[in-house]
Amino acid sequence: MTRELAPGTVALVGAGPGDPGLLTLRGAQLLGQADVVLVDRLVDPGVLEHVRADAEVVDVGKTSWTGTAPRQEEINAQLVGHAQAGKRVVRLKGGDPFVFGRGSEEAAALVAAGVPFIVVPGVTSAIAAAAYAGIPVTARGYTQDVCIVTGHLDPDDEASQVRWQALATGPGTLVILMGHDRLPLLTQGLIRHGRDPGTPAACVQQGTTANQRVIVSTLERLAADVAEAGLQAPVATIVGDVVTLRETLQWFTP
Repeated sequence: MTRELAPGTVALVGAGPGDPGLLTLRGAQLLGQADVVLVDRLVDPGVLEHVRADAEVVDVGKTSWTGTAPRQEEINAQLVGHAQAGKRVVRLKGGDPFVFGRGSEEAAALVAAGVPFIVVPGVTSAIAAAAYAGIPVTARGYTQDVCIVTGHLDPDDEASQVRWQALATGPGTLVILMGHDRLPLLTQGLIRHGRDPGTPAACVQQGTTANQRVIVSTLERLAADVAEAGLQAPVATIVGDVVTLRETLQWFTP
């Protein structure tokens, strides 16, 4: 059943990892109902084909290397302002809103302002990039657990809340997002905390898209191999024995 987006309501919608075909049906429905769409930088333009021609589309994409994009507080204020003006608002976020997408911060701002909201989960790149590379993050006989972490901070950074020592000695698959710029530090940190340097590892650039590239290596060699190949962000890093399955399960050819 298609539920209408009420005026004055904000929908936090996950756009998926890149391939426009991975947008959920519910996400597409809400895009077609929205008066205003605030869109992230990494959302594929094909997703916006579901937006009405008369809707306002606002680019609020952020990057780590520019100060020209709106601050998070400014985005929050825009969401609140449009909703309080009686508009139907979609906040279109790459991947899933609640997986390193600051969706919880935006939801909290809406709650504080008394603005009703809904959440539409999206396909996270942590799972999809690996899948499009032919790497299942869990597989019977290999591992029964997977952990998704941010590589935004150095493992030795006191501000990091990631328990790298526990992850390094754990048996499961580790997926690191937003770690391209710190890949040498991240891989060295895992080894220093006890992960086998020979652990299979891979990096997937722009997973699920026509620009997807995959580098398969070992934890010890991964950073050097990625640098030599010239992979650029966004990159998903997968560490664990499941990486070896790519040899037989590779299916996607960009």
